[in-house]
Amino acid sequence: MDESRAISVEAPEYAAPGFHRPGIRSWCGWVFLLALIALASNMVDPSYLDPAHKNFIFIIGLLGIWRYSNAFTHYMRGMYFLHWRFPRVRRAVERMGDAALPTHMYMVVTSFRIPTETTYEVYRSVFEELQRLPVASTVIASIVEKADENFIKQIMRDVVLERDDIRLVIIRARGTGKRDGLAHAFRALSRRMPVEGAVVGVVDGDTIMLPGCIDRAAKLFAYMPNVGGVTTNEFCAVEGSRMMKEWHTMRFVQRHINMCSMSLSRRVLTLTGRLSFFRASVMTDPEFIKDVEADFLDHWRLGRFQFLTGDDKSSWFSLMRAGWDTYYVPDSHTLTVEHPPDSNFFRATRQLMYRWYGNSLRQNFRATRELGFRRLGLFASYVLYDQRVSMWTCLVGLSGSVVAGLVFGIEYLLIYLFWILLSRTLVTVLFFFTRHPVDPLYPFVLYYNQIVGSVMKVYSMFHMDRQSWTRQKTTLSGGADFDVMLNQWTSKAMLMSSIAIFFGVISILLDVSQL
Repeated sequence: MDESRAISVEAPEYAAPGFHRPGIRSWCGWVFLLALIALASNMVDPSYLDPAHKNFIFIIGLLGIWRYSNAFTHYMRGMYFLHWRFPRVRRAVERMGDAALPTHMYMVVTSFRIPTETTYEVYRSVFEELQRLPVASTVIASIVEKADENFIKQIMRDVVLERDDIRLVIIRARGTGKRDGLAHAFRALSRRMPVEGAVVGVVDGDTIMLPGCIDRAAKLFAYMPNVGGVTTNEFCAVEGSRMMKEWHTMRFVQRHINMCSMSLSRRVLTLTGRLSFFRASVMTDPEFIKDVEADFLDHWRLGRFQFLTGDDKSSWFSLMRAGWDTYYVPDSHTLTVEHPPDSNFFRATRQLMYRWYGNSLRQNFRATRELGFRRLGLFASYVLYDQRVSMWTCLVGLSGSVVAGLVFGIEYLLIYLFWILLSRTLVTVLFFFTRHPVDPLYPFVLYYNQIVGSVMKVYSMFHMDRQSWTRQKTTLSGGADFDVMLNQWTSKAMLMSSIAIFFGVISILLDVSQL
């Protein structure tokens, strides 16, 4: 990096999240979507929807009722939390006044290979938020390059005015991974011996905090004494094609709904690495630091291997094991700058989903085994077990319809396509109540995310030891050559066997439907 960048930076303008008035292109998109649904309905032969075919509809419908009931339950729980439960919590916190403020605010920021413009926006937002907060604060910046240090100090001089109680601590990491950088920063935090009531925010180098973000999140700890960590409501600015942008924004809508739903039980299943807040007493615990720095999984077939990615899953697991609750703050907003790992939409989404879903599955198997129903609660346990099944059930409709269309007639496939268009459009309409932007492309990216995402989950489940960063391009060492070869062959054998069993079940279902 060039150290001269600290002199002048022309930062990009990012749109604030929230409702946006739809433009002409958006209206045309909705009209086109409705016309496409009407065209698909006209292509369906009504005779295939009469009682003579009720067995086929019943078999597909029974599975659909289960899947849609799960989605509906999450949606209703989420909307109840967002529009009724959380506003009551917010009013109670505000009545506490200054008593809800933390005794000291720490912000841990990790930066590695982040574009200059994004780095400027991130650190400026951190210092601006602390400037507004009437609490002594410390920023701990975990960086790799010397130029970043000069750059950050320059931003602080420009933003922080007349506040001697806001300090900056620079930690030079080795550049060997985010986990190492976080561990160095957490140990630096421990050496400062935070007082009781202090709160720590951990922010990624591509996450911009919007006004009021820190204040709204940090105050919740005083009101909820058993909450050890909270995560925030994320919006995104995507540097890529429109399809890439809508895919990301759609995923943030789904994240918002699921976070609200799980927060109703105070069992948010991940403390997102982009920005989460913790009690300082939690983060100075040596066990917590160890979990984040060198987490691992004991697998019955693959043996013990370290977690390369997924530090947010490790922090969540450490909190849950220690007896803390986790929570979601929907009115604490952040804007993440997404840099897709590839210019090709399919390759980029495949890489991202492989990393995300691999982390989720590794956490899933460990959490259900080591935490159990008593610690997780009934609903969170059900959600975790359901994640293992949904990757297969989401593929049943497409697989069954394609096979039926090829064997019994194309009309079965046309019926399925019409149902997908109609159902995904209805789901998209429900997104309007989430206070996130909605686009007419959502039905298509929803279905793409369901099918491709399920395929990536299935592949990840049988290759849990294979991990890589999308930005740092580092991978996990596989150990001895024989062990690596054995793991590769057994993974492929189990994957192919599972796929064969899956299509066998599809064939049986279709045969039963014809009877």
